[in-house]
Amino acid sequence: MTVAEAAEHFGISKEAIHNRIRRGSLKSVVENGVKMVVIDNAEQKQAPKRATPTRKSSLSNDRYYKYLEEQNAKLESRVDTLEGETRTLRDQKERMLIEEREKIERIYKEKDEQLKNILSSISSQFMLTTPEEIVEVEAQPVIEEKSEVISLKKYLKKHNFSQKKEDKIKKKFQKSAKKDDERIIVIGSKYYLDLLKYDYSDLVK
Repeated sequence: MTVAEAAEHFGISKEAIHNRIRRGSLKSVVENGVKMVVIDNAEQKQAPKRATPTRKSSLSNDRYYKYLEEQNAKLESRVDTLEGETRTLRDQKERMLIEEREKIERIYKEKDEQLKNILSSISSQFMLTTPEEIVEVEAQPVIEEKSEVISLKKYLKKHNFSQKKEDKIKKKFQKSAKKDDERIIVIGSKYYLDLLKYDYSDLVK
């Protein structure tokens, strides 16, 4: 009988038949290129036929293994996807942290520059004098000159002007600053007023 028929006869798989042939527990011959299993009468009596249960069991096992392989492939694909998303999120977080750090550093640097410019401007307003003026001041009673420097932005906020009024005042200051009005201290793009030293009534009407 053929290998398939022998497997059905013994109730085992075809691979088990081949294993028995290799071990020599079953005899086989090749007829017309087909391997045939030689079974004697004693083996026929000893081996009950269980073809149908074996075939069903084999099919069930094959389906189960195939199902496990499909599930394993899906899980591996999901793991790869999650790892990729994790790397992307980590890279985005690192970029955000770097951008925020650079932004903070830039803000502090700008603030430092503005503060230096303001201090430099105030110093130039009250400390630059000629030698003759120094001698004259030393000869006379010392009179402490006071000042009240404030930014235009704080000045407008302090007086609660309407938005329309603020825009009008800003335009006047810009125009006067371009004409080198000595009353207006210009630092970068900001304007400062010295309220004790100068009168700005013509600009804030």
